[in-house]
Amino acid sequence: MHIGFSLPQYGAMSDQLDKLAGFARQAEELGADSLWVGDRVLAAVNPSVGYMGTDTIPWQLRTMLDPFVALSVAASVTERVLLGTSTLIAPWYSPLLLARSLTGVDVVSGGRLIPGLGTGWSPEEYQGVGVPWQEWGARLDECLDVLEAVWTTEPVARHEGRHYAFPAAHIGPKPLQRPRPPIYLSGFAPASQRRAARRADGVLPVAVPVRGSAFDPATVINQPLREVRRIAEAEGRDPAGIDAILRINPTTESTVPEIADIILRTGDETDVDHVFVDFVHLADQGVDQALELLRQTMELSR
Repeated sequence: MHIGFSLPQYGAMSDQLDKLAGFARQAEELGADSLWVGDRVLAAVNPSVGYMGTDTIPWQLRTMLDPFVALSVAASVTERVLLGTSTLIAPWYSPLLLARSLTGVDVVSGGRLIPGLGTGWSPEEYQGVGVPWQEWGARLDECLDVLEAVWTTEPVARHEGRHYAFPAAHIGPKPLQRPRPPIYLSGFAPASQRRAARRADGVLPVAVPVRGSAFDPATVINQPLREVRRIAEAEGRDPAGIDAILRINPTTESTVPEIADIILRTGDETDVDHVFVDFVHLADQGVDQALELLRQTMELSR
């Protein structure tokens, strides 16, 4: 099992961003296999859609370091860990600029990028970046088209899309990974499943440890992944080529043994071999606490 962790990018850890490089270096030394970032631009005071079914957005999500800054810092001080995004909100970005930023991370890290893309859940964030909320699906599809073209062809053919256009052009550098970095997509709604089945190399399911409620690998991982692979096969793709990386989102009440149990059961009861843990809601004392939680998790999970 590959075990990764989110970088100290937001929450209480965002007050100690000068420790980000040290966290990345020590995480690698402690045996972490991957480091991850998320993507937010604001937390509305009165959101129309709250976090995880609530009517508010928790204080931990009010501040976030730019994901590309965090990845670049981590890439510069590590040698082995994979560097993932879970998730970048692709519709917010010009696809050419997103391709450039992701390519840069892959190149400077020596080919360690795992780009995970999604659409987010906050209409106010779309408003803030000037992108209509209703266009998220079409923009994500067009972004995937542009990433594929930029990363796999030279010169890149002229693009005339619904939202973006550019002439035939030379666009470099190319990612070190060939033919391109593996693209993971988030979301298990029917439309998201169909998109992932047609276009992604993997999916990003999420598990939330809840006190008194047992983790169910069948519901969280096996059944949704089986459906994505079924659709992929119907589309003429090899279903075995659809991977999954499990994100574990502990709450403020979660414990390390609960987290470790999810990791171990994922290894025993699914064919997923990569998980990562986001300590943003648990490490309320900052980066040093996150490192200690990381150390304990590794000890109980290996």
